Amino acid sequence: MAGQVAMLVREVMSSPVVTVGRTDPVRRAVRVLYGHAITAAPVVDDSGRLVGVVSELDLLRGEFEPDPRATATPATASAEPPPRLVLEVMTHEVVTVTETTDVTTAIEFMVGRRVKSLPVVRGGQLVGMVSRRDLMAVLARPDDELRAAVVAALAEQYPSGPGWTVAVRDGVAELGGPPREPADHIAGLLARTVPGIVRVRHVRAQPGP
Repeated sequence: MAGQVAMLVREVMSSPVVTVGRTDPVRRAVRVLYGHAITAAPVVDDSGRLVGVVSELDLLRGEFEPDPRATATPATASAEPPPRLVLEVMTHEVVTVTETTDVTTAIEFMVGRRVKSLPVVRGGQLVGMVSRRDLMAVLARPDDELRAAVVAALAEQYPSGPGWTVAVRDGVAELGGPPREPADHIAGLLARTVPGIVRVRHVRAQPGP
């Protein structure tokens, strides 16, 4: 059975970040999220400091009113005007992660807070966003793409190392060739850095008769 993916947020996050301003009109924020096909965006103030997050549901709230055609009961007008600015609908308490946060911790935050994405910060500065879609994209990478990435990682990071045959099956990288230590250990570590690789096996050729 294949193992589980072990990785850090920096290996899966999206960057640069699409943001909206706290004083942006709601309709502008709607167009930003819709145009970039994202479900939420960080909200920044005039200095670029993270002050909140706004989601699709936040922005939809108050933008529609009851249609009288849907019911025989006359619709009553809302007592309050619909929200007009992002700061009126955004979530102010924001859970953030860093580039070195374990992905499993980020998932726990998403589940616990029932959010689809989290801002990634470095020293207080916004550097990325990690979303459930980012995580799904890693798991959805086909084996041939993963194999090419493993081959490229070995060639780039360990050009002086001995050659290995590389195969990937269901996210498990198989490095073939005779035993070579410590080269095999280094190659295994490099292969594990490829997002989507769940485990590394060293496959040894069977000795002849």
